[in-house]
Amino acid sequence: MGTTMGAGRRLQLALAGAVAARAALAGAAALDGRPAGAPWRRMNYAGRPVTLLGGPALAASATASAVLGAPTGTRTAAALVGTVSGLVGGYDDLAGARPEQARDKGLAGHLAALRAGRVSAGAVKVAGIGAAAAAAAVLTRRGTGVGALLDGVLTTGLVAGTANLVNLFDLRPGRAGKAGVLAASACLGGPGGSLVAGPLGATLAVLPDDLGERLMLGDSGANALGALIGLRLAAIPARAPRAGLLAGVIALTLASERISFTKVIEATPGLRELDRLGRRAS
Repeated sequence: MGTTMGAGRRLQLALAGAVAARAALAGAAALDGRPAGAPWRRMNYAGRPVTLLGGPALAASATASAVLGAPTGTRTAAALVGTVSGLVGGYDDLAGARPEQARDKGLAGHLAALRAGRVSAGAVKVAGIGAAAAAAAVLTRRGTGVGALLDGVLTTGLVAGTANLVNLFDLRPGRAGKAGVLAASACLGGPGGSLVAGPLGATLAVLPDDLGERLMLGDSGANALGALIGLRLAAIPARAPRAGLLAGVIALTLASERISFTKVIEATPGLRELDRLGRRAS
């Protein structure tokens, strides 16, 4: 009975997230047709016009539905990481498009900008998400002493690292959304699984427009989604799996500085077909 009730609750949250996302997308579409929507317009990898307003729409709906489903003691942390990640991601979407910041991409680009005496929009985003992740670690701390400190490091790393990792996939239509759907689906189980049920529904509701190349998640949507998934991963009871997940996130992030995810995906059967599923022909 408890399992059935839990599944029903997660389904309700997923539906709530989907409804909220579609409502937010309707608002984004209305704004896109006005002058205020112009700064959010971009040309995607295929030279087709898209809007980045889908990102704030996903960030808002995913965060609100995550707060609804978050276990007691995690709601404030969910609201914080989702909201801050969406806001600073949106700032990077807008400020990072300026000509003077064209080369400030990736960890190397942000460090180069700092050495030149500039603070890149990406560095502001990293600092904001890192601060929110650290605050979430304090809000969800377990016990005291060295163990609590280690748990705090793991939580901070998982929230900030997963936020960044999901954003690294936002290079082709639907890729970041699919990654988010797979990750959220994998951690739906357990007492903390309801936290990602709403974000899962919201992402599924946005995915058709992303695949149809009408919008992009951008930093705002991808960072917020990743941060919420990272917060769910940080709630895994055993420390060893959390440490292993963080090591994987760090390894993939470092690899992205030297290896093209797109080239790897295109060269790997299975991943290539999944990546192309639902996309328009180039």
